[in-house]
Amino acid sequence: TLFFTEEDKYGLYSNLLFKYFLAEGVVCGHDLFVASAKEHPDNILKELPAPLLDDTYRNELGEEATAVKSKDFQDSMKIAWRYQNLPKMEVNRPTSAKFGHYYDVSKTISPELFQSIKWHCFYLPEELSSQPKMKSCNMNSAYTRLLQSIQRIIYQEGFDGSDPQKKQRNILRIGIQSLGSMLWGDDICSSETPEDTHSLTKFLYVLRGLLRKSLSACIITLPAHLIQNKAIMERVTNLSDTVVGLESFIGSERETNPLYKDYHGLVHVHQIPRLNSLICDVSDTKDLAFRLKRKLFTIERLHLPPDLSDTVSRASKQDLAESAKLLSSGCGAMAIGKKHLDF
Repeated sequence: TLFFTEEDKYGLYSNLLFKYFLAEGVVCGHDLFVASAKEHPDNILKELPAPLLDDTYRNELGEEATAVKSKDFQDSMKIAWRYQNLPKMEVNRPTSAKFGHYYDVSKTISPELFQSIKWHCFYLPEELSSQPKMKSCNMNSAYTRLLQSIQRIIYQEGFDGSDPQKKQRNILRIGIQSLGSMLWGDDICSSETPEDTHSLTKFLYVLRGLLRKSLSACIITLPAHLIQNKAIMERVTNLSDTVVGLESFIGSERETNPLYKDYHGLVHVHQIPRLNSLICDVSDTKDLAFRLKRKLFTIERLHLPPDLSDTVSRASKQDLAESAKLLSSGCGAMAIGKKHLDF
């Protein structure tokens, strides 16, 4: 399948999600193929987050639960009286790492885990210096080199299923960073009318064909906020299986908004896969948000707090006392006071 990620404005959280995908492949023993035109793939692999074991993850959840309880105790006196007796919404937290794994973003993965897997790198500046410039099928040379490299790894390592008896079957995880940017020789991010508008879409069309015929999964990050031509983004979305956009609060008005104080950004699910079916599985909610905690990067359902204003809508105690004084003195004194009663 092809997982497409729209980068946030500064590329901070999209790169973290990109590394999570690769780190999951290392823990599961999958082969890796990392392609980049900005950062060397060797440096990307060295910065992968370290996996958390079951006991370590339970300790992390215990510390976070204690912090949440203490925060609720501190805020118990601030909440309005009409909300205080309502049952609190409980968030179902996983008790064990049965599906997938969890990672500590404050630590990097140990070199011993890389000994049991194979990884392949594609660094565009090195590829351009080693081979002459090429262009075929109205596609720029960077995309052509990348497709040839992916195709060679799939066929040589047997991910296409050509030699199933010689070696044990495995999965190839492909990661392509910041595809479509100026570093890849594409001008879709710098011009509303680029010279070659179909170069990226042709690359994705051929790549999806390679993924369908092999045991491979691919994640691609793209700076969608820089693409001015919306028609290109629509074609890219149609050529992908899963499309997710990350919206960071850094530098925006939501960063100081008290409604989003517990989160660092929003997750927009634009498309989910519908492989071997006519319709796709629709989730019960699309309001997702992410936050980067001390050690964990989590994606949760977006729960906004109740709208609590500083001024209460009902009359204050002072106004009630003045009204009671006017009522006790009789109807003749009502014209002198601040409050007037209409019958």
